[in-house]
Amino acid sequence: GRPPAARGGGRGAGATTSVPRGASTAPTGVVSHGMAERLAERDAMRRHRVRTRILGWAAGLLVAAGLAWVAFFSPVLGLDLEKVTVSGEGTVIDPQQVRDVVAAADGVPLPRLDTVALREQVLDLNGVRDVEIRRAWPSGLDVLLESREPVVAVPVDDGFALLDADGVHVRTDPAVPEGLPEIDAPLDDQGARALDAALVLLNALPADLHAQVAEVSAPTRDAVRMTLRDGVVVEWGSSEEAALKVRVLQTLRAVPENAGVTVYDVSAPRLPVTR
Repeated sequence: GRPPAARGGGRGAGATTSVPRGASTAPTGVVSHGMAERLAERDAMRRHRVRTRILGWAAGLLVAAGLAWVAFFSPVLGLDLEKVTVSGEGTVIDPQQVRDVVAAADGVPLPRLDTVALREQVLDLNGVRDVEIRRAWPSGLDVLLESREPVVAVPVDDGFALLDADGVHVRTDPAVPEGLPEIDAPLDDQGARALDAALVLLNALPADLHAQVAEVSAPTRDAVRMTLRDGVVVEWGSSEEAALKVRVLQTLRAVPENAGVTVYDVSAPRLPVTR
């Protein structure tokens, strides 16, 4: 017969160990072949994304550097003097002087062009009251001028000084230009206030009445007198209440009974006098 099975926990050569039902028989610490492949694939995708991101950044930097070079250093956007337009020079400003100032920036790329400094240089030119400089892409420039147009002529030793509405001397002519009123007032410091009062008068007049002015005398700032081209004299007085004086003068001149009046005194506009 067969010997009885050995009892107890002895582990002989023929001993067997029972495994609980449902428990895994894979050795502890060993990863399945499928899991290893998935981990390797995930690492490869991560490395691919990093490489793609780095290449994208590098390409973006190259594009930005190229655009910056084209905009700021290449001749593509360089100022072309043939594409510079100058307008608004009026009767005083020499447009060639403006172009000479702009010529110093020939070839400078428009994004680098210092329009503020250029504007200051143009403002220093004679007769320029204001100027606006606009870039005209890709390589042009628009210079929009506001000129100091003369509104009066003042006698001086070598002719007549032409002044604009602000009293700025824009040039000197040997004779009074046609259509420009003459002001008999000194240009020294003592006559400055009288001249200002005369300019207030002229600036207050509507265009139709301004065109009729032949001469303005201003011995003092409170004794301004205007002579029209038809010989009518207007006693203006000081520069106060200029708008009211203009309305009173227009009203008086519109009255048919005043057709023969040669003197309108509106120095006290609420008590005007005609004679």
